[in-house]
This record gives sequence, C-alpha cells and structure tokens, in this order.
Amino acid sequence: MKKTSLFEKHIELNAKMVDFGGFNMPIQYSGISDEHINVRNNVGIFDVSHMGEFFVSGKEALQFLNHVCSNNIEKIEINKAQYNCFTNENGGIIDDLIVYRCDENEYMLVVNASNIDKDWNWLNRYINKYDCSIIDESENIGLISVQGPKSLQLINDIFNKDFTSIKKFNFKTIEYKKHKVIISNTGYTGSPGYEIYLDNNIIVEIWDLLLNHGKKYDLCPVGLGARDTLRIEMGYCLYGNEINDDITPHEANLMWITDMNKDFVGKKSLEKSIKNSKKKLVGFKMIDRGIPRKDYHVLDSDNNLIGKVTSGTFSPSNKIGVGMALIDFKNFKSNEIFIEQRNKLIKGLIQKLPI
Repeated sequence: MKKTSLFEKHIELNAKMVDFGGFNMPIQYSGISDEHINVRNNVGIFDVSHMGEFFVSGKEALQFLNHVCSNNIEKIEINKAQYNCFTNENGGIIDDLIVYRCDENEYMLVVNASNIDKDWNWLNRYINKYDCSIIDESENIGLISVQGPKSLQLINDIFNKDFTSIKKFNFKTIEYKKHKVIISNTGYTGSPGYEIYLDNNIIVEIWDLLLNHGKKYDLCPVGLGARDTLRIEMGYCLYGNEINDDITPHEANLMWITDMNKDFVGKKSLEKSIKNSKKKLVGFKMIDRGIPRKDYHVLDSDNNLIGKVTSGTFSPSNKIGVGMALIDFKNFKSNEIFIEQRNKLIKGLIQKLPI
C-alpha cells in the first residue's frame, strides 16, 4: 500500500489504518461518531493527500477539457473551481472531479485516488488532438481538508491572513516559506470548510500547526469513516458506490453538472439514457430501526425487488439510519421502501437530499 506524507503522524495519533484506494489511510482516531459531530459543531482536519492532481495547460486546454468533461469549462473564471465528471462513450461516469482554473490557460484537475491511473490513461487518449499538455503532480502535492464552522478562524490564525473573501468554490494562492499554497473553499462534508493544497515538503509542518491550535478551536483529526458519514448525510456521491462506469449522470442525479448544450464524450449515449433509463438515485431515511448498508436489497410494498442501497449508515446528526439507493422507477410510485436486512424487511422513506 502507498502512504501519504502524513502517515507517521496518523500512527502517532493512534489512528486505525485501512486500505483505501491503494493507500494506507486513517479510518478513525477517537471514533467515527465523535469526529462527525465535532466537524458539524467545531472543526476537524482530514488527510486527503491520496487524491490525484493533474495540471492541464496550453492554448487549447479549455477546448480539451470541454470535450472530456460533462460540465461547461467556459464558465470557470480564474481562481474559481467547478464540480465535474468524465463520461465514457456509453455515457457512464469514469470519475467525478473538481476542475480549478489557475490561470488563463492552466487548470488543475483533482481526481479520486483509486482512479488516478485510469483517468490519466483515458485523458491521454484525447489530448493529442489539442494544443495543450498534461502533467501528473499527484506524488508531489499533499491535501489537508479543514472542515467545520470554526474552519475559517483556524486557517486565518495559522497563516496570519484573512480568507473571508474566498467564497464557495473559489480559491486563493498564497506563499508560505517560499512554497505555493492553494486555499480552496471546497469540501466533502456539507459543513463550512476549506481545502489546503500544498507541497509535500511542508505538509507535516502545516498539519502540526493545525493540531497545535486545536485546543483553541476544539479541533480533532478526522478519518475516512466520518468523512463517509458526513457525505452520506448530504447525499454526496462516492465513486464505486453511487457512480461508476455503468451509471450515467442522469441516473446519478448529476445533470446539474452536465451541460447538454455542448459536445462532450458520451453525450449521444447520455441522451438515450435520459430518454429510456428508469433507474434513479434517491436518498432515504429509515422509519424502522436499522442501519442500511451498501448492496442491501431495496423492495417495494409488494415485495418486488426494485434496487440496491449504494451507501448507508447510522447518521450521528439525526440518530437514524440514512442512505442512498439506485432504484427502478418503472413500476414504483410510492415514497415507501423496504430494506432487506438479514432476511428481515425494515421500512424507509424516500427523502429529498440532503437528508
């Protein structure tokens, strides 16, 4: 397994480590529920350095990205970011990502750790048609996510600057000890927060600075377990669960990041999916006591199998089971669903996201 530059810090903090996307990552420190609640109420820091970073630059970088991305790259201004996805020829989702516009003809793509090689190979199938180049900086760039209502105060304090002006999906580049640092108002929790992209040479120093300010802001380190429960409460997709190469943006409720007024890879297949597919991603909460888990069967009130749970958990915020499921709407008209848990059916209710 690969290790991030903060691996030893996680060991010092007695984190429970697991394999995630080929990286040895912390799943929890003090406990998933405690970490989750602390992010919602105070602030937590996450090591997400396993994510991949590609830089695309050149005269036709915008045209290239507009061809391979579902969203409209022309809408991204310098120092702004955009949620996006790559679609394959069949309209399925290769990966979801964030595109940052760093300069007139330069973009940073932040992709999922498990898809770095796949994304790299796929992008290189198309780039030769355009006057631009792509560089993989995943090994050199680290990423710390600072999430929670006290996140702004914390990063203002450690960098001795005021980042109040950075609005959602905007970012600012600063210099720290002659190293470039990107402060981005983005995150994967649904709580206010920022992501810090920085050179791996200084990531340990910044991590320690954050922890040293911890008592002042009620900070705690947070693992991937709470990252998952936080994103499920918000209804955020996770690659391999809600989205994959066979699920289209239409089925995954991601048409809001898909511009059908431009041409892109898989557009024609996606048009067919919009017209013909009956599958849809929905959020739900449990009415009966029980915790839904990935791949549990979903049935209707007549005991017909209509789909599967894509992600499920016990919500530390709401104290109930919550989740998402991909279901077939062909003959389904109700809001009531039943989750099969150990040969027992537990009742749930389809709920508009976020839960």
